[in-house]
Amino acid sequence: MAEYKNLPDFDSLPTVEGVPHCSWGLFDKDGKKDVLGCINLLTPEVVKEAYKEARDGVSISLNWPLGALAQPGFARKGIEHKPFNAFKDHGIHCFDDEIAFNTQSSSQWDGLVHFAHQGSGLNYNGAKATEENLLQHFGESDTEKTLPSLNHWLDRGGLVGRGILLDYKEYAAAKGIKYSPFENHTITIEDLEAVAKHQGTEFKFGDILLVRTGFTDDLGSASAEEQAQLLSTHQAVGVAGCKATACWVWNHHFAGVASDNIGFEVCPPAIEEENNRVGSLAELVLHQYFLSGFGLNIGELWDRKALGEHCKKVGRYEFLLSSCPLNVWGSVASPPNALAMF
Repeated sequence: MAEYKNLPDFDSLPTVEGVPHCSWGLFDKDGKKDVLGCINLLTPEVVKEAYKEARDGVSISLNWPLGALAQPGFARKGIEHKPFNAFKDHGIHCFDDEIAFNTQSSSQWDGLVHFAHQGSGLNYNGAKATEENLLQHFGESDTEKTLPSLNHWLDRGGLVGRGILLDYKEYAAAKGIKYSPFENHTITIEDLEAVAKHQGTEFKFGDILLVRTGFTDDLGSASAEEQAQLLSTHQAVGVAGCKATACWVWNHHFAGVASDNIGFEVCPPAIEEENNRVGSLAELVLHQYFLSGFGLNIGELWDRKALGEHCKKVGRYEFLLSSCPLNVWGSVASPPNALAMF
């Protein structure tokens, strides 16, 4: 199995089909296009090292409740839940549930066909997603693997690796930095490095980077009306959406990134090439670099409260992270079924 120790740096990644800084082809094998992206970095050796972080017998769920939001952001469909007695006519007491929901309703993984490179419309490794080819035909197996969709995680046994938490919320409190999660407060790479130094956290090849901003903390304690008011700002704290961040993330060779806010990167984006012009959703910078260019999955709206509290208590921000999301052929997986183990 490849170890991927000689990956090109960000500046050496080519432009392919108009998509800059592509990892396309780096993980291809035996003439077949790769559908997994950066989780290929979680080789057996990397995973075995990650297991050393789980030594206390403590596990913490990172899934925010599926119904935590009364109404998902950006006018997405809310959850419909129907519990019913499945065998009432037979005199048997047995309840089932039927649930319909948008997979962006709560904690999620953005898959590699979720947000394309907007100029070309292409997804990771040159794939072209459509509503038709994303539609799962139940009872059939995706043997052709023509799209880098999230169902392929099931084939490889999900994601297991070394997770690291950069608790920006706790760092900001310690340093007297005041902000609202519902304003476009930007977390720079210099901030992330300062948080890591403050915590004594060192990065390793293949880490899964988790950032805590406090976004779900505040939303989770709010009423439905208060949630709607907070989300109505259409602004959110997040990591700086710029080329410098993309360079930093790729050169650290993270296997995945995830946050507790609504989009990982600050919203709305600021387009640095145009004097930080306020951009639209179509101009989300990191979504294009990460998902379509690198093949790097993005986790959003993860619950970080208990994780942050435990990390602060034990003075360790590294842990074994596992995730095997809902097995769908589509572009986003929710819930991520993420667990941190110490």
